Amino acid sequence: MKITAVKSLVVYGPRKQVFGARYQTALGGWDHSEHGLVFIETDEGLTGTGEISNAFKRRGRLLCREVDQLLAPALVGEDPFRIAFLLTRMETALDGSEVAKAGLEMALYDIVGKALGTPVYNLLGGRVRDRIQLSYSIPWGPPHKMAEFAAELKAKGFRTVKVKVGRDARTDVEAVRRVREAVGPETRVRVDANMAWRTPKDAIRTIRAMEPFNPELVEQPLPPRELDGLAFIRANVGVPIMVDESVFTPRDAMEVIRRGAADIVNVYVTESGGLLNASRTFAMCEAAGIPCMIGSMPEFGIGTAAQIHLGVAMTNLGPDSDTCGVLYHAEDLLAEPLRIADGFAYPPEGPGLGITVDMGVVKRWQRQP
Repeated sequence: MKITAVKSLVVYGPRKQVFGARYQTALGGWDHSEHGLVFIETDEGLTGTGEISNAFKRRGRLLCREVDQLLAPALVGEDPFRIAFLLTRMETALDGSEVAKAGLEMALYDIVGKALGTPVYNLLGGRVRDRIQLSYSIPWGPPHKMAEFAAELKAKGFRTVKVKVGRDARTDVEAVRRVREAVGPETRVRVDANMAWRTPKDAIRTIRAMEPFNPELVEQPLPPRELDGLAFIRANVGVPIMVDESVFTPRDAMEVIRRGAADIVNVYVTESGGLLNASRTFAMCEAAGIPCMIGSMPEFGIGTAAQIHLGVAMTNLGPDSDTCGVLYHAEDLLAEPLRIADGFAYPPEGPGLGITVDMGVVKRWQRQP
């Protein structure tokens, strides 16, 4: 089998509003997710589908241009089964841009699964669980509104909620307090600073003020490369510290492990550069005794399906994961929605990613807002 064509297109998926406004965190606010879709065609009539999902500055338009101009030529004419080899070809063609490479690699796995008649999770070692327990993120808003939203999530079956912080310390602590009171002691409440705290001492002071409300963990309190600062925070608070933006690649994970910068690692399919590198990060952290979860950009249905396939196959999956990006959008682009219910996500059982794209939705989403 040979790859005959690689196509990409930019789409703008509408986000749900929360608290009557756009979804807002320390990273910014969004009305739409500007992502990319990729389609890899083969000479045997199989087409693989992937998604380019990014919540940071380099989004769909730029990333699709990198696919078309630099990455696609590295794939055309090659055997889609040679995924590890093709990753090295893409690395040679373009340094960085893991998010774009992840979308292409996702499509390669989709092709291989379809060719073999098996779900992608079987290509990653097979299922070790039937479903993934989920966390859902609460954006910035008035603390009492954040608490009401947390109670709604609990009623829908979510056993973990993530409170987005990174404003002033008083507001952040008040939000965590109110959310804890709204969901009670049995629901897990985690905190995500999205790199917003300025110094380790600022972070320590705020985390200690939150400790009476029993946060499950604190995610990325400092910027990505502040590993010594993260290690200092970890040594001076009682709450586990999870890194997110500090770990894109397996090499990043190695440095976090070496520096003792985290108790938990949040692994992304997109940031890792694809499923293979994400599974490598899981394995490295498992060897170091560090559990992992799976994070979200948030993805549409294609990328969410890939996350779920990864999650059900990883032995080192620990805290509840964010593999429900479709729920942050007003609609999705899959012809048949993913099964997400009662706080759990279930893998599609069809070959490859097990999904079909509704091209009518895609056509509407191609119009820039």
